[in-house]
Amino acid sequence: MGERVILVTGASSGLGAAAARRLAQEPGARLVLVARRAERLEALAAALPAPATWVAADLTAADAPERVRAHVEEHHGGLHVLVNNAGRGARGRFGETGYANVRSAMELNFDAQLRLTEALLPLLRRSAPSAIVNVASSAARVARPGTSAYSASKAALASWSDGLAAEEARHGVHVGTVLPGFIPTEGFPQRELVERRRTRWLLGTPEQAAEAIADVALGGRAERYVPRFYGALAALRTVAPPLVRRVLAGGGADRLATTTRE
Repeated sequence: MGERVILVTGASSGLGAAAARRLAQEPGARLVLVARRAERLEALAAALPAPATWVAADLTAADAPERVRAHVEEHHGGLHVLVNNAGRGARGRFGETGYANVRSAMELNFDAQLRLTEALLPLLRRSAPSAIVNVASSAARVARPGTSAYSASKAALASWSDGLAAEEARHGVHVGTVLPGFIPTEGFPQRELVERRRTRWLLGTPEQAAEAIADVALGGRAERYVPRFYGALAALRTVAPPLVRRVLAGGGADRLATTTRE
């Protein structure tokens, strides 16, 4: 197998760093790491078993997509896999945080992903067969109290992925979605779940998410939940929405912490 250029956003920690470590094990892999923290990216690039370059960028900045595209063209020439993983949480009930919180979540979790994909799509088409992996969230399917803004941004990303997959299939660009549940990371510590024995079974690991990302990127999977049983919870939301709403409205779910994946 020849060279395979793989770009991972939000790569400085958490799921992004785990995905970079997993994908760097693939034959012919060459990594492009993108996040805001240059020192983290430099250290990760040096530790990977595959060649890696990096771009320190705030993906919400106006010039970020062009900077990333120029870097890929200069250092790698093409692009075979794009992992849109960067994201942030947006805690707060809409009645208190309002549109500003929704707008902030959408800016990084949705708008920035679209803008970067738009800039890199010509490279992915030229390198086809290629793939785009959009890391959404199980919250895209089941919205908890206090995370409506976050859920809305991830639902938009997941729905856009479905439409983009249909559009890009004829160009040889596979588009798939990974929907993590509760996974403790630096940015998403999930302390309430970790500290309670009766809720720890809900937790996944960054390594599980990384394997799911690889499965979608390289194995052609359309969608993966992490852990897998979260798919059953999403299905329950479809077949029994009143039940799910009653359970979620029972309280406590809005205390679970989420912050950022950059």
